[in-house]
Amino acid sequence: MNVSRRTMIAGSLAAGALAAAGAARAAVRPAKPLVLGHRGCSALRPEHTLGSYARAIADGADFIEPDLVGTKDGKLVARHENNIAETTDVATHPEFADRKATKVIDGIEQTGWFTEDFTFDELRTLRARERLTGDGMRTESHGYDGMFRIVSFAEIIDFAAAESAARGRTIGLIPEIKHSTYFAGIGLPSEDRFVKEVAASRYLDKAPLIVQSFEIANLKALRGVLGDRPNVQFMQLIDSDDQRPGDVIKAMGTLTYAQMLTPEGLADIAKYADWVAPWTRQLIPLDADGKLGASTNVVAEAHRVGLLVGCYTFRPENQFLAADYRTEGAAPAARNVEGSVAEIRRYLSEGLDGFFTDDPALGRRAVDGDG
Repeated sequence: MNVSRRTMIAGSLAAGALAAAGAARAAVRPAKPLVLGHRGCSALRPEHTLGSYARAIADGADFIEPDLVGTKDGKLVARHENNIAETTDVATHPEFADRKATKVIDGIEQTGWFTEDFTFDELRTLRARERLTGDGMRTESHGYDGMFRIVSFAEIIDFAAAESAARGRTIGLIPEIKHSTYFAGIGLPSEDRFVKEVAASRYLDKAPLIVQSFEIANLKALRGVLGDRPNVQFMQLIDSDDQRPGDVIKAMGTLTYAQMLTPEGLADIAKYADWVAPWTRQLIPLDADGKLGASTNVVAEAHRVGLLVGCYTFRPENQFLAADYRTEGAAPAARNVEGSVAEIRRYLSEGLDGFFTDDPALGRRAVDGDG
């Protein structure tokens, strides 16, 4: 009987969910905390573009991050969300005006243009733009608006391989599979395509690959398929305390991210993931004055059960820093290099194993102790 490769992969993913029921292998802590280029170098270039990834690599990122969403014809492309209203010039294309829609994604209603309503070739006619706006916000990045196209996961893998060969150092990939349950529900499951792309890449035979998700079931399934590769790890992302993973919402479950950060929740995560990655303020929250308060000890508890710990996201603009690291009197959108480096170092003192930053040069400086 002939069996398609897609059917084989789908079957493997289903089996993988069962195989992941056992304990995950122990993860080895890196010699230095890993600098994870958040969507590339999104502080200085429009996110998820080759320009952003190139700058991140040049600035010393150990890993670059593509957030992966699906197209109408089944491609995986790099966009922070499947709603591309904020990150592309789609609104200026009259030929796509009728594609504007209102949808519910993981329980949240939003209006815009969505990648699943476009073929990859159609998306290639669009141009990327800086997402964050406001008076003086990321002026350098906005200077590149309209310069770069949307790229596929396959293109990013090849780009990382080329940069690795040119620079003589390995560049890791840390893709996030976005809205897994949503895409499966509209007949465009991401995981089978993801496995195909990984299997097709000679570079990813050995280069470090960390697979991230805010959901749970897809990480368990993918571990069952890819978990025997020594270069592959899995990262459970943690959203706001009162929120629930998309697959939990779909199943009408009650598990919240706050519960996942309890000692019992972390022990459960350690059964299928190598990493846990909360929001920064879930590790060290802000006090009533907006300054960094007392540690929640999540890092220590996660290490106790064998998990590596990352966090997201360090941004260099004054308004994103804790109050004790801001430059007094400076504009909210002003870059605050010294404050950003100092804040990262405070978090590193908790024992982080890696962290996402919009500005990898500052992350590299914080880790390496330069200045």
